[in-house]
Amino acid sequence: MQIVANTSISEGKKGILPIFYDVEPDDVKLKTPLYHDAILNLERKKKLSTEQVDAWRRALMEVDAIKGWEVKKYKGYSDVIKLVVEEVVKKLKIKNRSVTENLVGIDDQVMAVTELLDVDSGCVRLIGIYGMGGIGKTTLAKVVFNQLSFHFGKCCCFLENIQVKSSRTTGLIELQKKLLSEISNPTGARSIDEIDYGTKRTEEVLNNKKVLIVLDDVADSKQVEELVGRSTLYPGSRILITTRNKDVLRISRPSYQISEYEMEVMSSDCALELFSRHAFNKDSPSDDYKELSREIVSATGRLPLAIVVIGSFLSGRRQQLWKETLDKLSKAPHEDVFVKLKISYDALTYAQQQIFLDIACFFIGEHKMYAIYMWKDCDFFPDIEVDVLISMSLVKIVENAFWMHDQLKDLGREIVRRENPVNPGERSRIWIQKEVLDAIRTKEMKKNVQALDLYLGDKPKVAIKSEEIGRFERLRYLKLDSGTFSGNLANSLTNLRWIVWRNPPRFFKPANICLENVVVLEYLDDAYIDNSKLQSLIKMAEKLKVLSLEGCHNINRMPDFSGCPNLERLIIKSCDNLRKIGGSIGKLESLIDLKIGHCHSLEDLPKEIENLLNLKHFSVEDCPLTRLPDSIWKLKSLRELHLDIRLNSWELPSPIML
Repeated sequence: MQIVANTSISEGKKGILPIFYDVEPDDVKLKTPLYHDAILNLERKKKLSTEQVDAWRRALMEVDAIKGWEVKKYKGYSDVIKLVVEEVVKKLKIKNRSVTENLVGIDDQVMAVTELLDVDSGCVRLIGIYGMGGIGKTTLAKVVFNQLSFHFGKCCCFLENIQVKSSRTTGLIELQKKLLSEISNPTGARSIDEIDYGTKRTEEVLNNKKVLIVLDDVADSKQVEELVGRSTLYPGSRILITTRNKDVLRISRPSYQISEYEMEVMSSDCALELFSRHAFNKDSPSDDYKELSREIVSATGRLPLAIVVIGSFLSGRRQQLWKETLDKLSKAPHEDVFVKLKISYDALTYAQQQIFLDIACFFIGEHKMYAIYMWKDCDFFPDIEVDVLISMSLVKIVENAFWMHDQLKDLGREIVRRENPVNPGERSRIWIQKEVLDAIRTKEMKKNVQALDLYLGDKPKVAIKSEEIGRFERLRYLKLDSGTFSGNLANSLTNLRWIVWRNPPRFFKPANICLENVVVLEYLDDAYIDNSKLQSLIKMAEKLKVLSLEGCHNINRMPDFSGCPNLERLIIKSCDNLRKIGGSIGKLESLIDLKIGHCHSLEDLPKEIENLLNLKHFSVEDCPLTRLPDSIWKLKSLRELHLDIRLNSWELPSPIML
């Protein structure tokens, strides 16, 4: 037996990857031994023709030229295998995070943080990167993570946007699940249903595994403790934290001290290069724009976020607009990011501005299609306008949800606040609880308010009358959480396109609210909506595009969907008593997305699913189905099928044509 080298990467690709095999000399498939006496063995043990032997000889000579590792130079096979594994992981770039191609002036920072982490040291290290928003903390963390993750194999995880995600109802729990799924067992992570239990499970894993974990955009030290616990970490582990608040790094750990790394603004030369890449798509400005570019970069305060946004905005624009932009920037103090970023906002059309403000105030982290349905029905042409916002680096789409940098979010909310700094009722959007309540209590009509988020979870006894909400006559987005509501809204709020209602009141009646123009309807944690009320809702909302029912425990069967010809997305989650989904679901000819999850009484799916000819995404998770209808394989438009179910006996039909 001999150890030989072969290649698994086709000729012409960079970085040929050697793989070692065990080979017997009489192996007819020729796994290419590199020693010449293999030829003699073949001639002796096989009655081969001269042509066959020559062919083998040519193959061996070609393989012999491939660079590999000589086993005899190492202590043993284990050392060689270790080298091979490291090389494989490097080549595959396992768990790499996406990073912009326009990386400028970051090498020294990467080196500094890498030295602080010192992955070759056997001790535990916690590093905190802090600095103002938009300065590049997340980008730096991604680059470092990509360079070092191969040292940790599977046991590495990058948790992004923790501040935003943890603000949601189950945000921290979902982050805990993601962490455990990536570094340990995905099946075990599903059992986490509350934060303390999740922290305990994480501590158990981190106590026994060498890990690399990045906690990005942490708002307070409690989030760190809830995600990685307070117990002892396994030797060699590395935790990297990014935050705008340096106080987050003052964490009381049993045996460790967090090393701090402060992000600083870019040098003038690097800032000019970054600006040029976005404004000119090259490393330096054109000669006739050189001085103007230097002045604009100086006016941005060399903050990367401002440079990227303004450079993207000026790309391809006439020089006169550049001069006007510089004039606006020169009138604002360099530290005032609001003024600098607002320049790009001012260049947007009315529809683009409305979409930007909606995202900044309400929709960060929300599925992009929900808002797009609303904007389309309001004639904002979002498919085009959202692309403009993305190209100007004002908005990003991450996992089909809207993402916006904190500085841009603050920009949008400050723009809305300045619409009327004194009277919230005269603004276009209201989301702060006190300001919402103040606006509701005043008796004048609220003709400017387009979107309202009223959270009364900590004030459940507050009573809101229909005539008070009815004064917001231009409202197109309404989010309500808890509270007590009385009266009748059937003849008001006719402009509503999107309703989110969590914990509606006990005596709520569907007929008391106008659903004529609603395209997105979400009910969450609703203990009172039943089959009859749901059927009434469906009947009234003829324009409905999205219906989401989550935690509606009083529903045991889905309604007749005949009255919903436009429905495109149906989400049914955690409806514990749901037993039946009727055949009328097959009448949803426009349905493209069907998600059913955690409905613990649902045993069957209707055969009529085969009639959903436009269905592209189909997901069934954690439902005790007794069977899966063969008709799902007739869905010719299906592009994504996710099944996480418990069946006693079931085999995939063959052949499967998707």
